[in-house]
Amino acid sequence: TSSLDEEGVSLAAIESILENGNDAVFGTLFWFLLAGGAGAVLFRLANTLDAMWGYRDERRVYFGWAAARIDDLMNLIPARLTALTYALLGNTRSALSCWRQQSAAWSSPNAGPVLAAGAGALAVRLGGPAIYHGHLEDRPKVGAGYAPTIAHIRAALALVERGLWFWLAWAGLLVVVMHHA
Repeated sequence: TSSLDEEGVSLAAIESILENGNDAVFGTLFWFLLAGGAGAVLFRLANTLDAMWGYRDERRVYFGWAAARIDDLMNLIPARLTALTYALLGNTRSALSCWRQQSAAWSSPNAGPVLAAGAGALAVRLGGPAIYHGHLEDRPKVGAGYAPTIAHIRAALALVERGLWFWLAWAGLLVVVMHHA
């Protein structure tokens, strides 16, 4: 990060907020609603193992591969619900268009929809070159609109917060309906 300018820091922060919105908030809540505390813990465990060991180097090739695939499977539905949440609570038309047209270019089957829809919802451009573990990676560009700024960081945080309230409202409604059924 020491070589990043304001735009680079903003881009990294927004990508982190949007992706962690799924991994730490919505995906966890999804699995909690589906399978209780055990489901939430299992999801977070899979996500953490993927973050720590989900690399394709010699040292972690087998365990890392398994961790990444388990995380991909457990995130299949939550990531799409997160992308839909971002679309519904942001710039809907742009978010849906970016999701449809750009998400498949991203190497992760679950980060692609989340980042593309989130970037479209915020009317910001994400992706492009980034340094990971000392190596330059040219990631696909997603989103539409403006270059990322500090204001977009605040907007991304607000989008995740609105999404949380949205999910909690639906979960509460579901509990009431199931209780009266």
